[in-house]
Amino acid sequence: MSAPLTLTTHAAIDQIPAATWDRLGDGNPFTSHRFLSALESSRSVGTGSGWQPLHLTVERDGQIVGAAPLYAKSHSQGEYIFDHAWAQAYARAGGRYYPKLQCAVPFTPATGTRLLSPDPGVRQALLAGMTQIAERGGASGVHVTFCTEAEAELGEGAGFLPRVTQQFHWLNRGYGSYDDFLAALSSRKRKALRKERQRAQEFGGRIVHLTGDDLKPHHWDAFWAFYQDTGGRKWGTPYLTRAFFDRIHDTMRDDILLVMAESDGRPIAGALNFLGPDAVYGRYWGCVEDHAFLHFELCYHQAIDHAIAHGLSRVEAGAQGEHKLARGYEPVPIHSLHWVADEGFLRALADYLDQEREAMGGEIAALADWTPFRRG
Repeated sequence: MSAPLTLTTHAAIDQIPAATWDRLGDGNPFTSHRFLSALESSRSVGTGSGWQPLHLTVERDGQIVGAAPLYAKSHSQGEYIFDHAWAQAYARAGGRYYPKLQCAVPFTPATGTRLLSPDPGVRQALLAGMTQIAERGGASGVHVTFCTEAEAELGEGAGFLPRVTQQFHWLNRGYGSYDDFLAALSSRKRKALRKERQRAQEFGGRIVHLTGDDLKPHHWDAFWAFYQDTGGRKWGTPYLTRAFFDRIHDTMRDDILLVMAESDGRPIAGALNFLGPDAVYGRYWGCVEDHAFLHFELCYHQAIDHAIAHGLSRVEAGAQGEHKLARGYEPVPIHSLHWVADEGFLRALADYLDQEREAMGGEIAALADWTPFRRG
């Protein structure tokens, strides 16, 4: 008979040993202890942010054998798989949607493992533990977002509702160079991308790739200005604090690729990427000067260059953006899991998600027809 499992919640990631947490993960930079710790120590999440850490661990015989990044949420911002309409419907029905529990990485629309354990039984225990915490704490439900397809299947068997949305990812099919990738495109699209890259690189400066010890504090000063500009226009108030970038410089600079455009030695634009074992994750972009196609060059084409040069299988360029199709990024399904305590609302949600999944499958298929690849 196997030993019983014990579930524990933690109000801070630093209550869990970093080596223990990372041993359970798969190398994804966003579920690493150092990334989650940077969010908390920089006060990007925590009191007043609407993201209150409540990380979950599972122990067997006194040893942590499973973990999950978990937060109590008082709003639905910064999630990228949105449930605003659900919250409104819940309120109209007389319910209280917040707080809710979110198993996710704050402000990070990137796929990855959410149930950190190699043991399926422990992963099931994590899901069951989340629903127990929600019921005991008065949360309306639990949402596991940007999880893996395998986790979605496991969660469906555990009573969670699967949801499918979509993003655009670039997929490396063994290309030896960017020209090899272009050769897979139709002639017209190939010429258009060559022209676009040429125009972008005529901005009057140079483009540099910065990672590891090549990253210096003044690069973060420049990128903070870029990030504030973009964040202010998109969200009103940027999610991340200035201190967050100092923290990741100290603990994650080997996991970072900062693509910077410089003019006369002065940074004018930049795209921040994180590096996983097999992927480039594009996260933030900003600029202080506008130049034709420079956004596409820094965010999409340069990320492809890096993935090809380092043999990485894909580039995940973040949420939204059908303009990515023309740059060779393809529509892919994104998985999440949802559970609410109210049985009536859960049934209504199940009906809605059945219809949404069917519609999303059709949308992904239709978008695939718009990729620039040669037919046949």
